[in-house]
Amino acid sequence: MVEKVEIEALHQFYKTLSELVGTEAMLRIYQQYRGTQLNIPIHLYDRKVAARRVIKEFDGNNQMELSRKYGYSQKWVYKVLKHGE
Repeated sequence: MVEKVEIEALHQFYKTLSELVGTEAMLRIYQQYRGTQLNIPIHLYDRKVAARRVIKEFDGNNQMELSRKYGYSQKWVYKVLKHGE
């Protein structure tokens, strides 16, 4: 099916998606979600799971590293370490 896709005729959204993930993956996303309004979360990692991992991985001096790793603010990491999940 990939060889039948006219890339230049694609809707701009699908053209960009095809450039990002490849035409085959774009078509799978299209088949799965066409007509659905998607909301992409700003955080890659689930807040509760990330909190548990921050607590587990904290070594007393790596708050900034954990903040960057899980994509949350240092303030959030501090709160997690102070109050738990």
